[in-house]
Amino acid sequence: MNTVIKLETASAERPPVLNIRTARPGDLRQLLDMIALHAECHGDDAKVTASDLDRDLFGTTPWVTAVVAEAGGQLVGYAILVPLYRALEGRRGMELHQIFVREGHRGSGIGRHLVSRAREQARIAGCSYLSVSAATGNFGAHRFYEEMNFKAGPVTGMRYMQALA
Repeated sequence: MNTVIKLETASAERPPVLNIRTARPGDLRQLLDMIALHAECHGDDAKVTASDLDRDLFGTTPWVTAVVAEAGGQLVGYAILVPLYRALEGRRGMELHQIFVREGHRGSGIGRHLVSRAREQARIAGCSYLSVSAATGNFGAHRFYEEMNFKAGPVTGMRYMQALA
């Protein structure tokens, strides 16, 4: 399913037509590039490989879904979605694990379109909620999510992890 949107703030640097769609195998290289840029924005290094991303998006048992924003044949943003489950309530949910828009395209509504498509993907999957988190000091992200009608909730308890060999 594709959504074609005409950007009202089109300029010579920003093509006037934006296509929001589900990622395809041919998008891997551009997705990897944007994941690395996202990590860099947060002071991290991306360790994901093309084979990791291919396995998780398009393998025999896909683990995540990616929605991309395409303009002029280039990917300018993405959102990665991961399924959630609340066993006590029997409710499916979707985590908006990452969202990113390339510099030069920010502030034009692309992030809002990606969130809207993420909501749609979650509903199609039978989810009753969409969840997202942002770092404590990332006030721009906090405002963005609140403007998109996400409600802040308390973070409770500790999260524990164990490496599996």
